[in-house]
Parts: sequence; structure tokens; C-alpha cells
Amino acid sequence: MQPIIECVPNFSEGNDLTLIKQITDQIETVEGVRLLNVDPGKATNRTVVTFVGHPEAVIKAAFLAIQKAGELIDMSKHKGEHPRMGATDVCPLIPIANISMEETAAFAQRLAKKVGEELAIPVYLYEAAQPNKERNNLSVIRAGEYEGFFKKIKQPEWKPDFGPAEFDAKRGGTVIGARDFLVAYNINLNTTSTRRANAIAFDVREAGRNVEENGVKVNKPGTLKSVKAIGWFIEEYGIAQISMNLTNINITPLHIAFDEVCKKAEARGIRVTGSELVGLVPLKSLTAAGKYFLKKQQRSTGVSEKELIKIAVKSMGLDELGPFKPEERIIEYLLADKSASKLVSMQLTAFADETASESPAPGGGSIAAYVGSLGAALATMVANLSSHKKGWDERWEEFSNWAEKGEQYKTELLWLVDQDTNAFNQIMMAFGLPKSTDAEKAARTKAIQEATKFAIEIPFKVMQSAYGSMEVIKAMAETGNPNSVSDAGVGALCARTSVMGAFMNVRINAAGYADKEFVADILRRGREIENKTIALESEILNVVNGKIGN
Repeated sequence: MQPIIECVPNFSEGNDLTLIKQITDQIETVEGVRLLNVDPGKATNRTVVTFVGHPEAVIKAAFLAIQKAGELIDMSKHKGEHPRMGATDVCPLIPIANISMEETAAFAQRLAKKVGEELAIPVYLYEAAQPNKERNNLSVIRAGEYEGFFKKIKQPEWKPDFGPAEFDAKRGGTVIGARDFLVAYNINLNTTSTRRANAIAFDVREAGRNVEENGVKVNKPGTLKSVKAIGWFIEEYGIAQISMNLTNINITPLHIAFDEVCKKAEARGIRVTGSELVGLVPLKSLTAAGKYFLKKQQRSTGVSEKELIKIAVKSMGLDELGPFKPEERIIEYLLADKSASKLVSMQLTAFADETASESPAPGGGSIAAYVGSLGAALATMVANLSSHKKGWDERWEEFSNWAEKGEQYKTELLWLVDQDTNAFNQIMMAFGLPKSTDAEKAARTKAIQEATKFAIEIPFKVMQSAYGSMEVIKAMAETGNPNSVSDAGVGALCARTSVMGAFMNVRINAAGYADKEFVADILRRGREIENKTIALESEILNVVNGKIGN
């Protein structure tokens, strides 16, 4: 797996879309980089751009974008609500996959050095890229903003890390660093008062506010850790907002920040009307929010990912100021390889037609996984119906937990539908490799064996997941809504079919694998799962038939 980092430069232009495109066009010229999001703000006069890729490609793209922004943006004419000090105000690098924070910081330092030396822009390092902890905080570095930096840069303690110690009137200065994933989040208020918005921001932000106690000024921290916040008025919308940076969403998630602002705003006679995300957000932020708000309603959290996102968007009013499109705002959705979920994205008729065609895939392995997902889905349905059954209010959480477990099995099995077909395709590709020389023959044999092992492991995972789902199916047959006991019975039949069908695929693919010790072990384990499945199916059907009674 290649290392992947994300870059989120903030450019001091949010109105001229033609100018913004000239900057993002530079990013897209670099091979190995994918532009994910461009989010301009009129009132802030600022655009947040998000792109990802291999670190070498990312810092090349970032350099080109910083260079172009310096050519096009004149900071001496810039006005906007957001604090800023340069044409490219801030340019953070964020580790996404297979790279450490320390390695990401080294890339940030390389980029900063190149910008300072080759573009002659004053550059400051921040967060993980800044070795001097007294000047690693972005808000401290940027204090005074563009207008104050002509004097600030002359102070010895504020000499730039790279580039000249002269403030560039046109391009300003730039802050480059490495940090964890940050969520930029604005909460909308039913007031136009910046002062009152700031008061709420001070109530919640970690830095809090300075207060006087017994004639001495002391700091009173806010209620939320890892949160930076200010209040401002957005003329475009005609409202005040709390503008927040959630610097560690594991400590303070999105939904906790939203709810806390609601409490503090209400205490000051102000209502929260909605919120907006700036840039991208991790999937877990919205699914966790969806579960949080469902739990507050004492509703089952064992629902689909799509439903959790819908609940999150509506609960936090993320669509108040404009449409919220998950496919454009959730980072995992933007990075997803759509070809990897070709089958499960089909309509039912198209999937059946594809299965019936002369193509050998999807075959029995994919169908076994899909049947298993239907069994898990039926058990999840019974759990959700039971959670919401009138008169069973005290048991909602018990069934919600079962529904969550069933939803996990359903999701896993749906993923395996395409994985089984991908495994078959890998075998066919391996057999198609050249075999003219001894070296080619050896490489081809190795590739065939690796692909065959993968084609054994995938249906075995189907067996494990489908068998695992029977725990939920049995519980729903025994304790779930009695009106849905037949649904649990059909779920058991689906799970049994899934396990036995997947095991056929394990066995047929194992015949072509050279490692006989591996084959013997997986066949032994497979037979154990098959036998347990048959026995458990019998138990479940006895319960179901006993409750149906005729």
C-alpha cells in the first residue's frame, strides 16, 4: 500500500470562481493527485481546497497552487470575515494512510523550504512540523493578521522559518504544517450579534476566556476540549455563526460540539437554527452523530449507513444554508473505487440479468454472499421492529444492539459479493500472464497461486459472516416481535444457504492450491462451520415452527 496524505490549503479568495479554478487547475496537472473538494465562501472571501495523493505528488501540487495563488491574489485589497495573513493563508498536510505524523511533518518542512527559497514568500511552520513549541499554534502565528504582520515579522521572535523576513504586500505570508484531521464547522444562530456569538464561542472553546477574580485576571476554560471557536456575522446569510475548528474529533465529535453550543446558546436566549461543514468530513463523524441522535430519541441505531447520515444531517441542520450531498462531502465516498462495488450498486433486475448472462461472474460465491446478506437483513428488520414495538419501550436498547450487530453482518456480506467476483477475475488475469520464458512462467505460477489463495479466503469469510449472523437470527426468533417470527425463519434458511454455498466455492478453489497443509486446515474449519450451521438452523426452525403452530 502506498502512503497517502491529504492537503487542505486555504486561499484568500472566495468570490472569483474563475480565479479559484486557475489555482485548482495547477493541482490537477500533477499525476498521482486527486482533487476532492473546492469549497468557496463569499463572506469569508476564502476557499478551502482538499486533495490527496502520494506525498511527493502532493507537495508538488501544493507548491504549484501556492505559486499560482501568489500570482493571482492581491492581499492589499483583500477583505473577509476569516482571520488571514496571506494569499495561501495556511497549507496543512494530513496523514491518511500508511504514513506517520513524523513522516508527514518532514514533507511539510520540505514544502515550506521550497516555497520560502524559490518563491521568496515568508513561511511559518505549525503544529507537528514546527519544532519550536512556543510558536506551533496557528492562531498565535496568525495573530495580528495581514495588516499587523508588516511590523510583527521584524521582531526577532517572529522571524520566518523559511523565506525573507520582509512581509510581501501582495502575497502576504504562508503557514505550512502537519496536523491530524481537522473538521471546520460553523453553527448558525438566530441572531445578528457578533458579540453574543463570541460569548457563546468563549463558553465552549478550550481556550475559554480571561475573567477577573478578586482583582486578578485568570483564565476560565471552555467546556469543549480540542475545540477552537470564534463568533462572526455572515452578511451573505444575514446571521451570526460560531466558527469552530474541531482539532481532535475523537475527543470532541461533531455532534457533541453541536449539542454543547445548543445548550450554551439557549442559556443566553439564543437558538441554534442549523450548521454547515466547511470542506470534507470523515464518514465516522456523521454515522456517530446519527447514532447519537437516534439514542436520544430511544430509537434503534441498527439502521443503514445512509439512514444514519440522513439523521445526522437533519438533526444538526447541515442542509439549512444549502444542499448537503454526502457523496461530495464525505472523504471515504470521494476516495472510494466505484468499480469495487459494481455488483451491489446494481438494481435487483440488473444483478439477476448479469448473473444469468454467459459471463462466469458473478457466480455461486457472490450469490452465496448476497443470500447471506439478505438473511442478516431480515434479522436486523425483526430487531428494528421489536425495538419500536408498542409496549416494549423498556427493551428498545436490547433490540437496538441486536440490530446494530445484524447491520454489521449485512454490510460485511454485501462487501463480499463484489470481493468474490474480484477474486475470480484475479485468477483469470493470472492465467492470462505471459509464459514464454522460465522467469515469466515462475511469475505466472506465483500469481496463480496467490490469486487462488485469495479465492479460497473470500468465500471462507462469507461462511464466517453468515454463520455469525445466525446468532442474531436465533435471538430474534426467540425474543423478537412474534408477528415477525417467520422473517427470522427465512433469515435462517438464507444463512444456511450462504454457508453451504460458500463452502462449495472454498472446496472447488482449494483443489487448485499447492499448499496442502493450508488446504487441509481450511477445509477442516469449513466443515466445522457447515456442521454448526446445519445444527443451528434446525434449532431456529424448531423455534419458528413452534411459534407459528400450524
